[in-house]
Amino acid sequence: MKILIQNGRVIDPASGFDTTADVAIAAGRIVAVGQAPADFTPNRVIDAQGCIVAPGLVDLAARLREPGQEHAGMLESEMAAAVAGGVTSLVCSPDTDPVLDEPGLVEMLRYRAEKLHQARVLPLGALTLGLKGDVLTEMGQLTAAGCVGFSQAEVPIASTQVLQRALQYASTFGYAVWLRPQELHLGKGVAASGPLATRMGLAGVSVAAETIALHTIFELVRSTQARVHLCRISSAQGVDLIRKAKAEGLPITADVSINSLHLTDADMGYFDSRARLTPVLRQQRDRDALRAGLADGTLDALVSDHTPVDADAKALPFAEAEPGATGLELLWSLALKWGQESGVPLPQVLSRITADPARVLGASLTTLQGSVGQLAVGGAADVCVLSEQGHWPVTAQALRSQGKSTPFSGYELPGRVLATVVGGHVAFEAAEA
Repeated sequence: MKILIQNGRVIDPASGFDTTADVAIAAGRIVAVGQAPADFTPNRVIDAQGCIVAPGLVDLAARLREPGQEHAGMLESEMAAAVAGGVTSLVCSPDTDPVLDEPGLVEMLRYRAEKLHQARVLPLGALTLGLKGDVLTEMGQLTAAGCVGFSQAEVPIASTQVLQRALQYASTFGYAVWLRPQELHLGKGVAASGPLATRMGLAGVSVAAETIALHTIFELVRSTQARVHLCRISSAQGVDLIRKAKAEGLPITADVSINSLHLTDADMGYFDSRARLTPVLRQQRDRDALRAGLADGTLDALVSDHTPVDADAKALPFAEAEPGATGLELLWSLALKWGQESGVPLPQVLSRITADPARVLGASLTTLQGSVGQLAVGGAADVCVLSEQGHWPVTAQALRSQGKSTPFSGYELPGRVLATVVGGHVAFEAAEA
């Protein structure tokens, strides 16, 4: 299949390319960016006049819910949601059922995903067996099976000694460890500590739960030099600590979720379970610091934190409702909204959801996926056509994900994904494209 995407504003943050141009695709690869070869005869032409042509989005945080939790999300529905959101590569968490702690489970997930011919799935393997925090997994075998890093998902390791050994082992072999900084005993609440949580009678999660964990991680990174990615930072103090750690030269990266970037604890409203999230929504000063940290590069990437939850699990009292929200289909629009509200240039906005998350993955990517997050001639043809014009309403009917719960329900969001190409295959095309 030969595809020509023409007349669009081609923005490739990885190379700094930003001009009206064509993108020519053949045999799953990009063969030209700028002007198609004279002898190039496309089977399909996509007119991107007035639109943005960019690398496929790279999402570092998405739960696919399969295997084991198909009632919340089938692989087919969540992969359809990914390409509808312009996401061509996504990193999935190991907290499935069973946990991704054996090579066979990882291979099965990748095989299922590849058969769908939609987004590329990059699994994280469990850091410890069963995520129990006791025995390290066989990281070498999991890496050979396709894992791009190792994570405890939402289960903090109680033993600092086990975490130290995990980082020592990962450092020795060049593996990346992905951690959400959350102190085990301080992080058991359901809302951010503060006046609002107190008035609502909700158990609070203090900022110290994040900062204590960060201090511990940084001390271990200093001694092991392990490469650590910090997932979904939620506080102003956390951003400040990461900024200082990066200035020191520690090998760390970090991301923030679309929820924390736009919402505060006030968005819980009158016990609205759609705002029952992990990490918890914090105060406005935290949101403002997260926005500034993403703009100045302290935080490397913006993630959807896609966690589909079925309706029954949300139809419970706030404290009992399952945390999580759908997000894959909102990533582009909420990134654009952040850029518009914060005065961040469009190429930089795109960088935080393409080139920068790809840089976080770095050496973890295979040879085929080495062009993830960029429009490289000869690289895999993962491309999306985006509009920054107009608004669309966030409704259950508009979402392809099996999980319909999102705190952004009822919002009018800017921008649309008009088409998504994965490996030279048109995986999604909007009706109006």
